[in-house]
Amino acid sequence: MNSKPEILAPAGDTPAFLAAMAAGADAIYLGLKHFSARMQAQNFSLTELSRLTELAHSENRRVYIALNTLLKPSDPLPAGRLLARIARFSPECLPDALIIQDPGVGLIARQAGYSGELHFSTIANVTHTKALAIAQNMGASRVILPRELSIDEVKTVAAACPSDLELEFFVHGALCWCVSGRCWWSSYMGGKSGLRGRCVQPCRRVYKQKGKEGRFFSCFDLSLGPLTKTLLDIPQLSSWKIEGRKKGPHYVFYVVTAYKMLRDNPDDPQARKEAEAILSMALGRQTTKARFLPQGQLDPTRNPTHTQVGAEQTSSGLFCGRLKMEDDPSQTQFKKGKLKKGERPQDIKVARFILSPRFNLIPQDYLRIGYEDEPWHATQSVSKVLPKGGTLTFTIPRHKWPKNGTPVFLIDRKEPELMALLKDWNIKLDKFKGEAPEDVDFRLDMPSVARSEKRYEIYLQANIPQGKATRRALRSNSFMGLWLGPKPLQELSRTLFGRISWWLPPVIWPNEEDRWALLISNAIRSGARHFVCNSQWQRAFFPTGDAKPEGLSLSLGPFVNLANAFSLQSMADLGFERAVISPELAQEDVLSLPHQSPLPLGIVLSGFFPMGISRHTLDPLKAGELFASPKKEAFWSRRYGENTWIYPAWPLDLTEKRNELEKAGYSFFVHFEENIPKELEVQRTSSFNWDIELL
Repeated sequence: MNSKPEILAPAGDTPAFLAAMAAGADAIYLGLKHFSARMQAQNFSLTELSRLTELAHSENRRVYIALNTLLKPSDPLPAGRLLARIARFSPECLPDALIIQDPGVGLIARQAGYSGELHFSTIANVTHTKALAIAQNMGASRVILPRELSIDEVKTVAAACPSDLELEFFVHGALCWCVSGRCWWSSYMGGKSGLRGRCVQPCRRVYKQKGKEGRFFSCFDLSLGPLTKTLLDIPQLSSWKIEGRKKGPHYVFYVVTAYKMLRDNPDDPQARKEAEAILSMALGRQTTKARFLPQGQLDPTRNPTHTQVGAEQTSSGLFCGRLKMEDDPSQTQFKKGKLKKGERPQDIKVARFILSPRFNLIPQDYLRIGYEDEPWHATQSVSKVLPKGGTLTFTIPRHKWPKNGTPVFLIDRKEPELMALLKDWNIKLDKFKGEAPEDVDFRLDMPSVARSEKRYEIYLQANIPQGKATRRALRSNSFMGLWLGPKPLQELSRTLFGRISWWLPPVIWPNEEDRWALLISNAIRSGARHFVCNSQWQRAFFPTGDAKPEGLSLSLGPFVNLANAFSLQSMADLGFERAVISPELAQEDVLSLPHQSPLPLGIVLSGFFPMGISRHTLDPLKAGELFASPKKEAFWSRRYGENTWIYPAWPLDLTEKRNELEKAGYSFFVHFEENIPKELEVQRTSSFNWDIELL
């Protein structure tokens, strides 16, 4: 372990990479043109990667590749070829680690000859202490912790961390309302999957519920600032991570500089004050401490969404001022002479808007008008120096006219001093030519394909069913599925326990770990034998070897995001016997996967599958009541334990595809049966991504 945690900087392009170097980052993470969870970033070619890595290594810095997307059935071979080319870099050009969400990538990387470290991404959802040993056994040298943990929970996880496993934690950058790896919102709304790096951020839109309107799911940026001092006493925490691979060099330079000051001078009040001033100019959103502080400390920014703390801003950038229409055609004060003969005010095709900035603007400042989901959203560069309180004029066509008072934000800046630094680092970079290894003759050894099992159904109930529902779910070719919890363990007859498919939640947090261990132990003792884990890390709750009860069978649920043969092989290696595939996959992928899988497969055939799961509360919206998007799409939520589940008001339904799925080799079919709001009238269903390409 290092005596000080590394400052890990993001880079979406070469200027941002060089800004991180100039600011003194210890390590930099970046994505390639494929298989990156930030596909909207510019990202890097292999030649660029090798040059930048060689430069970083010459300065004793490290480089990590984010290969952290969900891999579809056709992806392992091209991913393997990419890794095989990287593996042939000379040591000076070879990146130090891969950041992965899909454990199958680790198997592919080793086949390809890549010998660097494996870091499990926060998208891999390692959320509790028992998961750490499994992650290490799967080849991880580092685990990136969820953003939802408090400082006390970080310490709890660190105390249980194996001595030769490192931990990494986000200290700054954008927050998602949903838990990383547990969000299908963007994918459900049109195939642009966050797990594939294509998220269109539907959570940042305006939603309505019975007279309430706001960006209820749009989070501030995380900024721990001086609170990072509390992390310095955790030796297992080897890395402070900064989010922002879509940000420019200004953001990267400022944020890295600030956190380096905070790390190196934790007890210096002047350094703390300077660092906070630097962070205020980093051009991010307003900031929050999110859940980092213990529950008893009432920090007004602990709740991460803007709605609860009364702010308007939900997009990146420093608030610069508000637009005012210089001559409003709809008002009587419209200047005489502007209208041509016979022209009416509504015929005006362009209008001038003015901005009086709250601070000095400089050439190449990049401004954003309004928010991304507004029809008049636009960006514009500044061409000359403009003092605070001066006048900047925008000429805007009628179809893009913003409302009077629309906010304007500074979203990127190219200060002469920073540009001079980057020029110096570009000169250094020019000394390194890098490497461009040619395509290699690489073939993957595919896992052995499992035989399909006898077909059966799982009817997953929200509550303990009664009467006909119980009889249907206990037919010879079906299981009644129940979410494991104290109530069913107490109320159900023990004679039924062996006929029930017991489901674990998609996320278990550190403070819940002991309770879940006890529930699982009691269920097994009472005769439960069929369990569905909704995280691979939940394998740690079950006995192995001689301690394993006869007949104990472990499956994996749809929340694990299994989508290719190698991720399924890694699950087979852990002792799982079957798996439900990711519901995100499109038709071609769904039908091809059983012919590659080392495990018998199931699929969610019908029911209300959630679009996302969050640890945050939904205040001021009410759970169980419908709310609507700007496009009048309806949604609703439930609070289960510590988590909020968001559902679309139209269920998933693939029942018409059942014959195709049976012919493809699926062994079992899952039906989600949920308590829907009384006011909900289901008027349509969804096939999720079946009929569209998953990008």
